[in-house]
Amino acid sequence: MSGRTHRLIFIPAPGLGHLISTVEMANLITSRDRRISATILIIKLPFDSEIDSYTSSLASTPGSSHVNLVQLPEVKTGFDAEISMTFLVQLVAANKTCVTEAVSRLSSEKSMRIAGFVIDMFCMCMVDVGAMFALPTYLFFTSNAAFLGFICFLQQLMDEHNMDVTKFKDTEEEISFPGFRHPVQANKVVPSILHREESANAFLSNVRWFRKVNGIIVNTFDELEPRPLKFLHGDAKLPVVYPVGPVLSGTNGGGNRKGEHDEVMMWLDNQPAESVVFLCFGSMGSFCKEQVKEIAVALERTGHRFLWSLRRPPRKGTLGFPTDYPDIENILGKDFLGRTAQLGRVIGWAPQVEILSHPSVGGFVSHCGWNSALESLRSGVPMATWPMYAEQQFNAYQLVVELGVAVEITMDYRKDFGMEGNFLVESPEIERGIKELMQVDGEHRKKAKELSGLGRKALSEGGSSYSFLGDFIQRVLDNTP
Repeated sequence: MSGRTHRLIFIPAPGLGHLISTVEMANLITSRDRRISATILIIKLPFDSEIDSYTSSLASTPGSSHVNLVQLPEVKTGFDAEISMTFLVQLVAANKTCVTEAVSRLSSEKSMRIAGFVIDMFCMCMVDVGAMFALPTYLFFTSNAAFLGFICFLQQLMDEHNMDVTKFKDTEEEISFPGFRHPVQANKVVPSILHREESANAFLSNVRWFRKVNGIIVNTFDELEPRPLKFLHGDAKLPVVYPVGPVLSGTNGGGNRKGEHDEVMMWLDNQPAESVVFLCFGSMGSFCKEQVKEIAVALERTGHRFLWSLRRPPRKGTLGFPTDYPDIENILGKDFLGRTAQLGRVIGWAPQVEILSHPSVGGFVSHCGWNSALESLRSGVPMATWPMYAEQQFNAYQLVVELGVAVEITMDYRKDFGMEGNFLVESPEIERGIKELMQVDGEHRKKAKELSGLGRKALSEGGSSYSFLGDFIQRVLDNTP
């Protein structure tokens, strides 16, 4: 780390998407300015997950020495909860002592000054740790500018207008959100965590802490979300916001899966340009048997080439993430696999970044996680929406209605952290969505390609994100204690 004199300490939420984004953000900052290094403190989940294989793959891969991963010891929390936002916040809070001890050790290294914390939106309790060490704290918001603005807007409605935001779950009332051109139908886009009074109060109290940090980094770019960013820079009453994206992963982890990766890429090499629809639903994405059958029927009826990442749900009543099926025939049957052998492939884990950037991929059926949306847009691939949890219903609305880069399969499907979906999406709806997605002259396809070019330009020297990143780095250097 010769020449690096300032250390940023990153604390991501213990979720794969959050960790991947944090690693890439740390790489972006430290590659831009050689005076800065990064240490990422990784909170251990109380069960095995893809985070473990991802961190193992990073540790075994020669990389830049200026980003260091530190695995915190597992904390016995004593509480039993389902995987949820509340669970994540509780787990992070239980790790405050471990974080404090790790920072104390890092502070003793005389060759480098700690420049501050960069924390995840679910790690706001770490503002207290920053204050304890008299260090500035910055927020890295891993979702988009529109959702950041939306939750700040809801928090203002609650605090300044005494509005009960939980009422939105049962109403078709439309909300005029200043960051969007169109009003949003509340019961379709408000996250499930805001449907219950206790969790809504806790979540929006967490949002209040956003106003106490020294700056907010958002994984987006000015040309993608001009209206939401205008709101964030003004009426949202937030600290300075730095849109520095699209920050994308070079890989989706997957551990030692080179053989599977190579097989998939070889199959794609043999398909015509933009002919394949790719279905993948993130690290938490899985379906019951009935829903899997509806998807299979729809895929066969469309006649389009397909690549389907199909994962097995965790066992009911247990904490865990989806895993690969040991035998896909057991759920799909030999008949389906035989009939579609020349048409498509069904796989488990998928190297999503590489697949989306392959020229044969022409559409992406997605859960609408923000990382996945950016990866798709960076490659100029339009999407079909199938959100499941967290802010994904809101993202789906933005992608379809506001940005015009996606078509709708569904926008209000919900499957929060291990629970069954709230309804069955039937094969005709899936078939319709995929056929619309794969139209070669669709406006959503043209818009996706346009935004792909704008995203690359934003990251280039002189681009909007390049300039905002430079401003953030200067702020870090100027405010180092």
